[in-house]
Amino acid sequence: MLLYIIRHGDPDYVTDSLTERGKLQAEAVGKRMFDAKIDRIFSSPMGRAQQTAEPACRLLGLEKTIEPWTHEVGDERLTPYPDGIMKSVSLVQNTHYRANGNINLPYDRSFECCGFNQSDFKQAVDYIEENGKAFLEKLGYKEENGVYRILRNNEEKVALFCHKVFSLAWLSCLLHIPIHIMWASFKYNHTGVTILEFKNNPDGFTAPQCLCLSDVSHLYAHGPAMLFENQIEI
Repeated sequence: MLLYIIRHGDPDYVTDSLTERGKLQAEAVGKRMFDAKIDRIFSSPMGRAQQTAEPACRLLGLEKTIEPWTHEVGDERLTPYPDGIMKSVSLVQNTHYRANGNINLPYDRSFECCGFNQSDFKQAVDYIEENGKAFLEKLGYKEENGVYRILRNNEEKVALFCHKVFSLAWLSCLLHIPIHIMWASFKYNHTGVTILEFKNNPDGFTAPQCLCLSDVSHLYAHGPAMLFENQIEI
């Protein structure tokens, strides 16, 4: 199975919808999903994710399935670190997550890192991890002690349209990357496509491998311009 995790297009957060630029990005990634011959489409219940999924659904003739657990992380991601002002953990300067020995915190101690240890983010990640396991089990892969038992050989290409903070949190769980290193080292662009392979190994066990992260080559192919979050030309 190939699992495509796709962030929504450029958003208007106030109305939970896409901007005109975001709609163009959605059309571009929709064409990419068509070319990839996606078999099933899932979406967050939030408007901006559903809107991003619509072109792919239209082009492929597929209905999207809403997965409530994939909504964007809310207030749990807020931290007062380092200045006492509440902000997303994504807005903390990334050097803080590496400095003063934080870079060496292992996976099982990553929520001790500054910023995260002053938030309720662990609660959100535990929720994502638990529901993510149930989602993958429905697709044929049951998590057992760090690997996945193959319940059925799923050869499908599955797309999930969702959100930045959610995606990084779930990828932290799936790839066993400490949460603070995920935030210190990775970003996720509008309509960025991450592809994970669950290879159907003959011994009956598999584990996700990342084939690409936050790829936006569809914007190069179909427009609009390849800007990272409308700021950095890439």
